[in-house]
Amino acid sequence: MAGLLVKDVMIKHPMSIPADMDLTLVVDTLLQYRITGLPVVDNETRVIGFVSKQDCLRQLLVSSYHSEGAVRVEQVMHGDPLTVDVEESLVDLAELMLKQKPKIYPVVDEKRRLIGLLTRGHVLRALRDSRRGG
Repeated sequence: MAGLLVKDVMIKHPMSIPADMDLTLVVDTLLQYRITGLPVVDNETRVIGFVSKQDCLRQLLVSSYHSEGAVRVEQVMHGDPLTVDVEESLVDLAELMLKQKPKIYPVVDEKRRLIGLLTRGHVLRALRDSRRGG
């Protein structure tokens, strides 16, 4: 179990969204794929933010009260989200997850480019499987 790394269990080639995307399209994507959030990337796939269903819900509720026009991702995303290194220990990440709120962690390389995604579920499954011996 101690030898498991993030790269061993992450989702490779994850979905991401640009900062200038319309928020209603993001909501459509989150609902269609039944995911709770997505990393926001720049033109070079560097992670610059994260947007969740909760962020979208909050903004759409506020927008409905104020009859606001189109809202872009950059207006609601969390900038500088928690990311994890591809070579990080899964055990260390699990300990971090106990202290932090995010349920989804973008996995980045040394230049902060998105290369994977990891959820609490992935970590939980990997730790369970390692206890079972496979």
